[in-house]
Amino acid sequence: MTIPRLVSVGATCLTTIYRVDAIPAAPGKALAHQAARVTDGMAISAACAFQRLGGHAAIWARVGSDAQGKAMKAELAETGVNVDAIRECPGGNSSHASVTVDAKGERIVIVYHDPGLDPDPAWLPLDDLAKADFVHSDVRWIQGSVHTLTAARARGIRAMLDAETTAPDILATLVPLATHAVFSDAGLAVHTGIADVEQGLRDVVARKTHAHVGASCGAKGYYWIEDGALRHVPAPRIDAVDTLAAGDVFHGALALGLAEGRSIEQAAQLACAAASLKCTKFGGRLGCPTREEAEAFMRGA
Repeated sequence: MTIPRLVSVGATCLTTIYRVDAIPAAPGKALAHQAARVTDGMAISAACAFQRLGGHAAIWARVGSDAQGKAMKAELAETGVNVDAIRECPGGNSSHASVTVDAKGERIVIVYHDPGLDPDPAWLPLDDLAKADFVHSDVRWIQGSVHTLTAARARGIRAMLDAETTAPDILATLVPLATHAVFSDAGLAVHTGIADVEQGLRDVVARKTHAHVGASCGAKGYYWIEDGALRHVPAPRIDAVDTLAAGDVFHGALALGLAEGRSIEQAAQLACAAASLKCTKFGGRLGCPTREEAEAFMRGA
């Protein structure tokens, strides 16, 4: 089988993750009993998951022209992903984030993106899309996402949007450009104004014809509309340690499964297994399983 190739576009940052017993409810100090630092971001973690699960991924993103940006590129290169199109923007500062994870695996995320980081996507190597089986984009670098999703559509390449929570006008711009609109449950509610997942999905289908519209709902699993019917793949039951990047791992695994020719149900089963396994390990995307681990988990689930 030819190894599937993914181009993933979005924001990247250096994230420090702290594990505590409980997130403080009032100002004060908390003693962390575990810590990790990782280069990530929604599209970046999805690309790393796609790579770790057996595909080939390229990241199109920006970092600052600082020492941190160079270190972030080097770290990502060690995962095997292609970093040739991670641009070091002159005069820009790389993004960074702090995440606190509690004993239940839930977290608080604080992110800083330098507004001076050049947003112009004109330098993106769009001709390289000819080598891609799938495109993936997040909602954090809007100009890059619009540029790439538009080019993918013109070339007939399937493109998945990680439709996470963001400003409604951003979702309104990006969702119609994707062939596969894959929401979080919160992102779906923002986009449609509808809290019910099924009704929200049907609203998106009614607005615009996509190859696929679905919602990843954490421990409840994955829901999508197929031939007018609501379909569902449940998430395996696990004891969550860290849910950070679980949705990103889900997107990377779902894109890989579809690129391999799996049905939506089969791809969603792989994605739910990979995301659930990730949640059993601390460290954000570092907890992404290998393909062998994911498939063994599926056999035993």
